[in-house]
Amino acid sequence: MSLRFDADSVVLDIEGTTSATEFVVDVLYPYSRRRFGSLLTERAGEPAVRRATEQVRALVGEPAADAPRIEQVLNAWLDEDRKAAPLKALQGIVWSEGFARGELVAHFYEDVVPALRRWHARGVRLHVYSSGSVAAQRAWFGHSAQGDLLPLVEGLYDTENAGPKQSPGSYEAISRAIGVPPCRTLFLSDRPAELDAARAAGWLTAGVRRPGEPYYAQGTGGHPEAGSFAGIEVARTGNGP
Repeated sequence: MSLRFDADSVVLDIEGTTSATEFVVDVLYPYSRRRFGSLLTERAGEPAVRRATEQVRALVGEPAADAPRIEQVLNAWLDEDRKAAPLKALQGIVWSEGFARGELVAHFYEDVVPALRRWHARGVRLHVYSSGSVAAQRAWFGHSAQGDLLPLVEGLYDTENAGPKQSPGSYEAISRAIGVPPCRTLFLSDRPAELDAARAAGWLTAGVRRPGEPYYAQGTGGHPEAGSFAGIEVARTGNGP
């Protein structure tokens, strides 16, 4: 049985929801790990790199940390899967370049893109909210095996421009930014704590439980759930709450 929602907007998580966590961990993380060293030494003067490295120094309390030490911290955060903003920013830089060179192609579950196109054709506004940086999100949706998906997506949000994903305030901030009432916005994620935060902000929620994903066994904490996007129908009927 399909989940059916009357909503004006859908906000998408990426990892574990639209795309496989395994791809992120086994392909993207090693790719960034291999390139952090040259990024930090050869391009330290670039504004985005300089800003991120200063943030790393501030977070670890080491104002004089040099490039090798910063690389060590970044790799430790990768091992922890820590959602640190400067890590995500630097990953976004190297991933964007990898996608642009054709060395990376974004993974999407096969049920995702047809659903996004279907919802978009119905006038549903699509947005992304991920712990990955906006730059990484843009590269991801712009370089899929199904082509450039950015024309389907209206807005991109991360922990820098919206806030932590387990905070209701972040979802309230996104509601203000997109101009859609919370009760007309559907959030799709595999993580119960994120779904809880979105629901606390007044959003509609649906958990996506995919076999093999880290949160599959945990369930969705009482949120409506589907095994794929094929089991979710979204339309703007104007009859919602």
